[in-house]
Amino acid sequence: MEDLLLLDEHFSVEEKLIRDSVRRFVDDKVLPNIASHYEKGEFPLALIKEVAKLGVLGMALPQSVGGLGASQVAYGLVCQELERGDSGLRSFVSVQSSLCMTPIFAYGSEAQKKRFLPQMAQGNCIGCFGLTEPDSGSDPASLKTKATKVNGGWRLNGAKMWITNATIADIAIIWAKDDADNVRGFIVEKDFQGFKTNEIKHKLSLRASITGEIVLEDCFVPEDNLLPGTHIGLVAALSCLTKARYGIAWGALGAAMACYDIALSYAKERIQFGKPIASFQLIQADLVNMFTEITKTQSFNLHVGRLMDDDKADYVLVSMAKMNACKEALKIARMARNILGANGISLEYHVIRHMNNLESVFTYEGTDNMHHLIIGRHITGLNAFA
Repeated sequence: MEDLLLLDEHFSVEEKLIRDSVRRFVDDKVLPNIASHYEKGEFPLALIKEVAKLGVLGMALPQSVGGLGASQVAYGLVCQELERGDSGLRSFVSVQSSLCMTPIFAYGSEAQKKRFLPQMAQGNCIGCFGLTEPDSGSDPASLKTKATKVNGGWRLNGAKMWITNATIADIAIIWAKDDADNVRGFIVEKDFQGFKTNEIKHKLSLRASITGEIVLEDCFVPEDNLLPGTHIGLVAALSCLTKARYGIAWGALGAAMACYDIALSYAKERIQFGKPIASFQLIQADLVNMFTEITKTQSFNLHVGRLMDDDKADYVLVSMAKMNACKEALKIARMARNILGANGISLEYHVIRHMNNLESVFTYEGTDNMHHLIIGRHITGLNAFA
């Protein structure tokens, strides 16, 4: 779409090269087949190695651990382009990078970093993030998974729900309460006895993404697999979510841009009453509103990204970015669906797929309501959570 704000002038050469390489990948390797994967309810596993070759897994981490040392803005642009293709693919990269590699890098031992991070950057080791539980979603402090100290390690018992990558993951970053009721993070490997996963079926959103349940039944985790830096408690898990929410803000923007481009092209070509429907005032009003909100969100995300690179963006600002992008993207997808009329529900045109996916993106990694309350607490000083 048109770069009305000339934002390209504010991206470095490296950032534009990374963005453009991912855009070509999405155009060539993702879009031709993603509708079929979505319809079948399957994740395109063959793309994992292709994505790894692009260097985007853990790309913001230092090169010494397998990353690119890229900027947060570059990571955001990657999420934007991946979600132009499908939310499921961006979710895979977000989970691998922000929710799994980040906690190992930030809170893991040197041995853990050396063992896992290079393999994860190459796509040889897939991760998932186990915080949400059947009875613990927006209130993660209420999680019930227990970690009991035993000789040589820990014994974990509990269940995690709605976990992206669960059934294909080689490791799971599991958050559990220890005997003192402090939340700790553990690297649980898939072959540990007592670790089980089940795929969640019958989804009508994020169909080209693997979502599952994790069950931990007296699962023994060696002491070497405890993330030592997570002694700070739940704040460690929440810091990972902040990284993921930042990527989601860019990803939702990418889905919105895709829907806008499709709607604009369709409106110019669709003839009714003897002329293109793009010539009608109501259609133009919708297109203008879509274009305006995308342009505003692009600018907002870029500024947040630069603040992230300077370590000046806190979780409140990231909540605002995620809340804004998801809300506007879902509105834009619905407008685009309406402009396409009956064709709007066909996977051939992609819009309904984006719209359905955005229903989940609007909710996961913090619901719209929760982000409103996070920002509300910040501006009023009053806690409305309880």
